[in-house]
Amino acid sequence: MATFKDFRNKVKPNWCPGCGDFSVLAAMQRAFANLGLEPHDVAVVSGIGCSGRISGYVNAYGLHGVHGRALPIAQGLKLANRDLTVVAAGGDGDGFAIGMGHTVHSIRRNVDITYIVMDNQVYGLTKGQTSPRSEMGFKTKSTPSGSIESAIHPMEMALTVGAGFVAQSVSSDLKQLTHVIEEGIKHKGFSLINVYSPCVTYNKVNTYDWFKENLVNLDNDENYDASNRSMAMQKLMEHHGLVTGIIYQNKERKSYEEMIKGFKEEPLSKQDLMLDREHFDKLVAEFA
Repeated sequence: MATFKDFRNKVKPNWCPGCGDFSVLAAMQRAFANLGLEPHDVAVVSGIGCSGRISGYVNAYGLHGVHGRALPIAQGLKLANRDLTVVAAGGDGDGFAIGMGHTVHSIRRNVDITYIVMDNQVYGLTKGQTSPRSEMGFKTKSTPSGSIESAIHPMEMALTVGAGFVAQSVSSDLKQLTHVIEEGIKHKGFSLINVYSPCVTYNKVNTYDWFKENLVNLDNDENYDASNRSMAMQKLMEHHGLVTGIIYQNKERKSYEEMIKGFKEEPLSKQDLMLDREHFDKLVAEFA
């Protein structure tokens, strides 16, 4: 049985020292091992940005896609090879700006993949510009007088478009982060996990200390019911989205695969896709 070390490779991450993405990588590797997966069972598809490098740091199948396009690649991969555990990964700029359309429709479609967003509320790879997750007043090179745009609230957005699994964590809580990734992978359908992953170089506002002071851990609320969508939205609005844990899970909603008539569980490469003459003639007759 594989351990988390088996999901490490010899490529040394070149993120800035202290970057939250290190913990996301470690949590993914631990989650894979805790679930009894082997490296050949897993595929990680990533987008562009600092976070996009993560697919090259995991000993598994990996693909470094283009900006905002990790999700369509990951969905196609899952539908073609149903045996794989497919994880898409990217940053808040990747998933909530150029890739927002794919994010919304992936939630709506509900293919059985897990999407992990490393949310540092800034564009780090391109040297510190305001992102869709930056709050109003946030000062960067692109908004030297402070951003005049309101920030996107991804957890609330996910609930409004019908997400079946919505969770949030922070890089400094490796135990919780590992747990929500495990639960996201086990969930049948699309899972959205937003991770507050501080950028220690370009975001001096949303720091580890800031999150420690402002985040509310739902795991500590014994009265919280993650199956209650209304309660989830109310809790998010009450705390301005600054909550961690499993925010909402609908175990009754069927995945995209379960809804496809005649869907076969085995990968396409193992299926007999040859069309016999009788079936071909029948199809042609329908158009006569």
